[in-house]
Amino acid sequence: MSTIAANVFTGTGRRKTSTARVRITEGSGKLTVNDREFEDYFSHDNFAKQAYAPLLTAQLREKIDVTATVAGGGVAGQAGAVAHGIARALQKMNPELRAALKKAGHITRDPREKERKKPGQPGARKRFQFSKR
Repeated sequence: MSTIAANVFTGTGRRKTSTARVRITEGSGKLTVNDREFEDYFSHDNFAKQAYAPLLTAQLREKIDVTATVAGGGVAGQAGAVAHGIARALQKMNPELRAALKKAGHITRDPREKERKKPGQPGARKRFQFSKR
C-alpha cells in the first residue's frame, strides 16, 4: 500500500463477543468486510442493512468507503459491531454528526451479553425438572 489516503478515520465497534475494526475514507460508497463485499459477507439483507445503518442516518451512504475487519461471534453480533465501529469513525470524521447518530442509537454500545450457565442447571435460567417423588 504505497498510496495511503490522507483522511482515514478508524473506529472500533463491539457487540456480544464480536469486535470490528473499521476504517472509513471518502470515496464512492464501496463497503467491504474481511476483504469481501457487504452483501456477500452478511448473507441476509437485514444484517447488511443493520451494518451500514449509521451511514444512512448520516446520509453518507454513497460518499464513504468502508473497510472492516471483524472477528468473533456470529453474523448478528458482527453486523452490530460493524455498525458501532462505523458510527464511531463517522463521529471522529465529523463531530457534528454525533447528535444524529446518538439519537438513532448508533453510538451507544449494546451491553447485552450471554448470561453464564449456573451449576446444577441445564442453562443460565432453565432448571432441571422437579420431581417430588
